[in-house]
This record gives sequence, structure tokens and C-alpha cells, in this order.
Amino acid sequence: MKKNVFQLFLVAVIAITAASCKNERQNQTDSQEAQDALSASESAIVYNVDTNNSTIEWKGRKPTGTHTGTINIASGTINTTDDNTIESGDFTINMKSIVVTDLAPGEGKEDLEAHLMGTVKEKEGDFFNVNKYPSSTFEVTGVRVSDGKTWLQGNLAMKDEIRSIEFPVNVSLNGDKMMLQSEPFNIDRTQWGVNYGSKSVFDNLGDKFINDDMEITIIVEANKA
Repeated sequence: MKKNVFQLFLVAVIAITAASCKNERQNQTDSQEAQDALSASESAIVYNVDTNNSTIEWKGRKPTGTHTGTINIASGTINTTDDNTIESGDFTINMKSIVVTDLAPGEGKEDLEAHLMGTVKEKEGDFFNVNKYPSSTFEVTGVRVSDGKTWLQGNLAMKDEIRSIEFPVNVSLNGDKMMLQSEPFNIDRTQWGVNYGSKSVFDNLGDKFINDDMEITIIVEANKA
């Protein structure tokens, strides 16, 4: 009897663990080698990104807490077909615009922003080293529909790496205005050489590590050209 109870308990634990792992990775975007970017046709409808109303929200985690922030989209275009299907697109991200939103001025906000941007002497390469790499880019390589969701595929170029990623997006049109917003998704920062505090790169970090996964949400407002 005790053996049967133990076996049932073990099965339950395995099932719960499997479900937990599945939930943790359901928004994980596994990067691949870069793909060929799509080109716009001569009849494409062009939307220019409104940089004042577009942003990238980020979230980073570590055992002692979470930090959140934003990065500005410097420029971009989205090209669609007559039936409003995304045909191609490209975006430039201003890496010098990194802002931390969970800390107030004087509470470590400026120090963390400087560390992330790499403007602290002898810590330039810890994260994004914006003086050497002032911008990142994203080029659309494909669009697919699966399980009722639209997935945007593209090459993310950051620092010295170009990797292909995909993530679910919601696209809506209101007159000459397009709204594109991704669901929150995770990328593994180490795939782009952002290795500071990574347990998968460095040993003996104890609880002083930073999660490899960064959560990203992309919000784009664009106007018909």
C-alpha cells in the first residue's frame, strides 16, 4: 500500500514538474541561424514607424529581483500587401536609449543604465557596449499563422551576432494607422554575446547570477506613407 501511494506521489510530482517546465518555456524563442530577409514588392503598401509611439519593453530577472525598462525604436518600415498581410519590414533600435523603469533617480537607476549601456570604464563589454554598438536591427524574414496566432520571423542583429527569431504578434489597422504588438517573449541574451552574470557561461556565481532569458515586448505604431 505504501509503495502504491509513493508511486502515485512520484507520478504527480513528475506531471507537475513537466507542466511547470512547459509553462516556463511556452514564450521562449529559440534563436536560429540568420535567414534571408524578405523584399517589398513594387505594389507594397508602406507604413513608416512612428518613433514617438513605438518602443521595446524589456524585463531581466535574477534571484534577488527583477528589473524592467525600455529601448527606443529609432526608425523602421512595415510593408504589406493589398489584403494587409505583412510582406517585409525592417527596424533600427537605438541602443543608447536604454532606460530602467523600476528604479527612481538616485536609487541606482543611473548606475544600472550606465552598466547596461557599457559607459562605465572597464565594464564596457559586460552588456551592450553602446559606444561600439550604438544600434541593433531587426529584418523580417517571414510570417506564418499557427494555432490562430500570427508569428513574425526575422533576423535580430545585436553586437557581433545575427540570429533568427520568431514571436507572436497582434496586428490591427485603423484607417491609415497600423498597430503591431508582440506577446511577451523570451530570448537568450548569451546568443548575442551578452554574457555578464550568466551561469551557462561562468562558474561559481552562486546566487549572484542573472537569468539568460530576457523578456521582450515590442509595441509599434506606424502610419501609411
